[in-house]
Formats: sequence, structure tokens, C-alpha cells
Amino acid sequence: MDTLVTGDARRVFELFLVLLAGVAAGALNAIVGGGTFVALPALVAFGMPPVTANAVSRVALVPGAVASAWVYRRELSPVGPTSTMALTAISVMGGGVGAGLLLVLPASSFDAALPWLLAFATAILAFGRHLSRALGSALGHSVRMSSPAVLIGQFFLAVYGGYFGGAVGIMMLALWSIGLGLDAAVSNPMRIAQLAAIYLSAAVLFLIASNALSAPLVLAAMLVGAVAGGFAGAHLARRLPTWLLRGVLLATAVITTVLYFLRG
Repeated sequence: MDTLVTGDARRVFELFLVLLAGVAAGALNAIVGGGTFVALPALVAFGMPPVTANAVSRVALVPGAVASAWVYRRELSPVGPTSTMALTAISVMGGGVGAGLLLVLPASSFDAALPWLLAFATAILAFGRHLSRALGSALGHSVRMSSPAVLIGQFFLAVYGGYFGGAVGIMMLALWSIGLGLDAAVSNPMRIAQLAAIYLSAAVLFLIASNALSAPLVLAAMLVGAVAGGFAGAHLARRLPTWLLRGVLLATAVITTVLYFLRG
């Protein structure tokens, strides 16, 4: 009996830790991105296979991303010449394709390339607007990606987001910065909205075709935590000065890149 009680207490404690990981992941996604880097390792640490943990984390983080997008709903601004509806549709499509690839390809397919992708995205995030202006001065006209170019770039990022998702928000901000000269802080609400779209389609596929429901209590704990963290994090991010939010975004990108190189 004592062993049974001890086992139940340990299970409750583990679920509480998963809940806290969900809160942290939801808040990170709302403020700067990178929630996957908290949610996925937490699930793996509790004995879940990596591919299953990837699917569970994606499903669990959807409501948190939607809660954050709801908080930001009045602050969404179009990404250059591209309509928000078209961009969201592409994000949904790409997220579904990426989730399908995760179900049929090895989970480590992006491991070798990911640190370099993050390093490139971080550099663009830091210097993209300056580079865009410099190119515009050299060419005699502003550098602006066309709507089809934005949609193509967004599709490939959404595929990556559906497949793995780590730092996909940073990559989106980098693309919009260099291609359209958009400020990272101003674009943050749209980043969250597109993150929700990518996660949503991926989550639907994972619920149908994977074993994401094999641990319903773990999934529920992380989901509840992510909603709370996403809602609170979005409210906090809205109150941060633009310069501070921009600095936090860049610092997160740098730290994420360094950690991935160290892991490699």
C-alpha cells in the first residue's frame, strides 16, 4: 500500500512539473518564441519517446498559441503586400505537410542543419533591417519581397514548423526583416498568429495519425499550462517597451543558437 501511495504521489508531482513546463513554453512562445525547447525536453525527460514527445508538445501548445493570438488580435498588421488570410492559409498547409513528414522521416533529419539555420536567422534578425536599407540605397529603390515570394518563404518555414517547430518564429521574423524591412517587435503579434496556424494543422494530423493521445494526462497537463502561459505571456509582451521586446527577441535567438551548437 505504501508503495502504491508513493507511486501515485510521484505521478502527481511529475504531472505538476509537466504543467509548469507547459506554462513556461506557452509564455515563451507568446513573448519571444522557443516554447518547443522547453516542452519537448520536458516530455522526453519523463520517458516519452522523442517522436511521440514532439507530437504531444505540438498538440499541447496549440491552445496556448491561440490564446496568445487572441490577446494580440487587434495588433495584427499585414506582412508586406501579403494578405493575412493568404499567409495564414499557407501556414496551415505547410504545417500539415511538415507534420506528415515527421510521421514518415527520421526525427533527426534536421539536426545537422538546424544550428546553421538558426545562426543565419539570428544574424538576419539582428542586421536584416539595416541590410535591407543598405541594399535599397545601393539599388536606388527599396528592397521588398513580392507577395508570391513571401508566401513561398512562409510555406517552407511552415513545413519546418510542422516537422519540428523549434525557433520557427525566429526564422519568420528574420525572413520578414530582410525581405520587407519589418521591425521584429512590431511583427511579433503576426508571428504568434502564424505560429498558431502552423501548430493547428500539425496538431490535427498528429491527433489522427500518431500516438499523441497515448498519455492523455500528460497531454492535458501541458495543454492547461500552455494556455495559462500563453495568455499571461501575451499580456506581458504587450506591456514591454518596443526596444526591450526587440532586445529580448534577439537575445533569445542568440542563446538558442549557441545552445544548439553546443548540443551538436
